[in-house]
Amino acid sequence: MSANLRPRVLLLIPHLGGGGAERVTELLARGLPSNKYELHLGLITQTYSDKALPASVHVHCLGARRVRAGAFRLFRLIWRLKPELILSGMAHLNFLVLLLRPFFPRGTRVLVRQNGTISVTLSFGGLPWYTRLLYRLLYRRADRVICQTKSMAADLTRELKVPENRLAVLPNPVDVEEIRTAIGLNAAPYITSGPGPHLLAVGRLAREKGFDLLLKAMVSIQSKFPQASLLIAGVGPQEAALKAECHALRLDEAVCFAGSINHPWTLFPAATLFVLPSRHEGLPNALLEAAAAGLPIVALPASRGVMDLLRNQPGVWLASTLSEDALAASLLAALRVLRPGQRFAHRFIEAYRIDRAIQAYENLIDRTLTLSQ
Repeated sequence: MSANLRPRVLLLIPHLGGGGAERVTELLARGLPSNKYELHLGLITQTYSDKALPASVHVHCLGARRVRAGAFRLFRLIWRLKPELILSGMAHLNFLVLLLRPFFPRGTRVLVRQNGTISVTLSFGGLPWYTRLLYRLLYRRADRVICQTKSMAADLTRELKVPENRLAVLPNPVDVEEIRTAIGLNAAPYITSGPGPHLLAVGRLAREKGFDLLLKAMVSIQSKFPQASLLIAGVGPQEAALKAECHALRLDEAVCFAGSINHPWTLFPAATLFVLPSRHEGLPNALLEAAAAGLPIVALPASRGVMDLLRNQPGVWLASTLSEDALAASLLAALRVLRPGQRFAHRFIEAYRIDRAIQAYENLIDRTLTLSQ
């Protein structure tokens, strides 16, 4: 097929870096075959990108102050490119794309990627009152809504009445080999330094991520393991409040806030275990990346998808309830039996390998493109 016959695919995300949705979009840009698609990446709130993406990916930095302020720039970009297919990767951007869709060039297909469980997202609070209405009205305009787990898809149908034939369940792509090569897993055993144990948590510093629960659980951990430390990688609106709580709990010497880390797996070799303290999650990439590196995992039951993935898995301690006490109990149970530097195979990560996940996205893109023919 000649280059000028390749379908034009536009991937959209507010910006690169900072979270799982951004990482998934970046991996799609890298992994989708450029000999099959003409690939474009639209970054709504970035003025430039320093990511070393393949030369075949055309990057468009729109430089809007925020997503909704970028409506006209996005509209103009879509009419200039006239893509056959748009894939949007975050909820508030999904709303904007689907709101504008009736005015797109005829035949433009739209996929949106849902990152969290709808019922929990809507019940958690902190969202405008009209959010449910936007979900209900706009998500039906998508050709397909991509979910990460079957339970997420079932929840979306139940909450928003989106027909099942409009949903697709696709795995998040994880570059397992990149992670393992970067940390030397294939070449040498893990070596930890300091007395430890060393706990690691990665995510946006927001209430749903449950870092306040983890800080409270650390008090119990330190009573049994006085040399225990915790490193939290991420930024977000609760940073100041979490640091204040850390100080109030007298954990300043034990807890380090590392800020934004582009490649969290650089922190994996020194970690005793990975903690997922989230109150609710879809299926976070940080968890999958930790599993790819073989880290022992302690997690709260943040969603049915997380529970289905981790239940009864070797090297995983899944708390019984969403509470600081249950988290502390699971952490203590893990730390009492783990050997220094111990790692696990985590066979469940195989389904998320980048080649398999990209192929699943490619198949969905191809099926969706046929709808316009």
